[in-house]
Amino acid sequence: MYKTILIVDDEESICTVLKGILSDEGYEVTTAGSGEECLNIIEEELPDLVLLDIWLPGIDGIETLKLIKSKYPQIQVVIMSGHGTIESAVKATKLGAFDFIEKPLSLDKIVLIVDHALNLVRLEEENKLLKNKFEHDYELTGKSQLITELKEMIQIIAPTNAWILIMGENGTGKELVARAIHRKSKRAQKPFVEVNCAAIPEELIESELFGHEKGSFTGATQKKKGKFDLANEGTIFLDEVADMSLKAQAKILRILQEKKFERVGGTKFIDTDVRVLAATNKDLELEMEEGRFRQDLYYRLHVIPLVVPPLRSRKKDIPFLVEPFINEFCLKEGISEKNITDEALDIFMQHDWPGNVRELKNIIERLVITIPSDTITVDDVPFLKKNRDIENGDSTLDAESYRKAKEEFEKDFISQKLQENQWNVSKTAKLIGLERSNLHKKIKSYDLQVTKEQS
Repeated sequence: MYKTILIVDDEESICTVLKGILSDEGYEVTTAGSGEECLNIIEEELPDLVLLDIWLPGIDGIETLKLIKSKYPQIQVVIMSGHGTIESAVKATKLGAFDFIEKPLSLDKIVLIVDHALNLVRLEEENKLLKNKFEHDYELTGKSQLITELKEMIQIIAPTNAWILIMGENGTGKELVARAIHRKSKRAQKPFVEVNCAAIPEELIESELFGHEKGSFTGATQKKKGKFDLANEGTIFLDEVADMSLKAQAKILRILQEKKFERVGGTKFIDTDVRVLAATNKDLELEMEEGRFRQDLYYRLHVIPLVVPPLRSRKKDIPFLVEPFINEFCLKEGISEKNITDEALDIFMQHDWPGNVRELKNIIERLVITIPSDTITVDDVPFLKKNRDIENGDSTLDAESYRKAKEEFEKDFISQKLQENQWNVSKTAKLIGLERSNLHKKIKSYDLQVTKEQS
């Protein structure tokens, strides 16, 4: 997707020359002959950069600059003048101009300034995305076989442009996997844009993904770029993709097929070049059977499936997670270093962690903040000991009736067998002698958290 430049000068010959030079450099260029025309074009086109002459008919360049910066502070403006003075250069800079260049114009200098200004645009866009999302300062951690195999697969697939579907329970670290893939990809220097599909109201998801034109709906007071705009040439991460409406799924499918989209309320197509990573904690095949997920979108996204294992399946990694978390929160809170006893760590190892790594991290943060001692002991984790005692009890024997006991046994049995087979539904069904469709029904009936079957 080209970066767009608006040239504003009442001398047509200058507009023609600059447009030719900058078009040859690969930019999309529009021209205007007055401040009023400039503002109208900006309202419609939202360019990335404006080359603005000071002396214009009607409102002059300085006044036009003020109006641009008041409504569109993200747009970079370079001032041009044949009557340049130090005073006007200083004034333009104070008003937010990126740079000031005198006429007669040096074409080489123009190209250099434009490159620098647009590089700043790119950096500001990336910085904004980084500020909107708390960046984890640790890698995917662990040395278990499951996590080692996952890391090895990331190394293989990251340098490609393949779309990847990341599956796993809540809290397992699907976002970390997506970020690891982006960091090791050829797009690592380009934006990584996350979209939490579950957190965006259905009526706003199209605007968030594709952007909108001014006036396209109530509250759309100006044009807005969507996530696919911002992720151009980089990676877009569709988290909880199964929580999108069927209408939004159809829009996503169209982008994946055609590699272009329309803004809400727009009339023209915008080309896009993004790598799509998607994540879900749901069984998409079951979602398709229930009519909640499009089959064609599933096969588009399911190019390379990755399963992030639950923490209970890789308990050997817990010590490698606990220490970095303790150090992280001590540093964050300005607290002196803490450690954990082997006995307390044993309690961590025996807990099943239904909330996965997120639960572990939250508990470590709580302990670091609330325990005055510099050592975390068994006495500091009574809530985990209690949970362990409950887990070690036989809930089947506590059942009030034979029917209830049978249900409890079946639920525990299916859950255990799924865990043993890394949540591979087909494999589990075959081993325990159930039809796959029947196993799916029981999983749904007992509300078991299924990562996803591996094909």
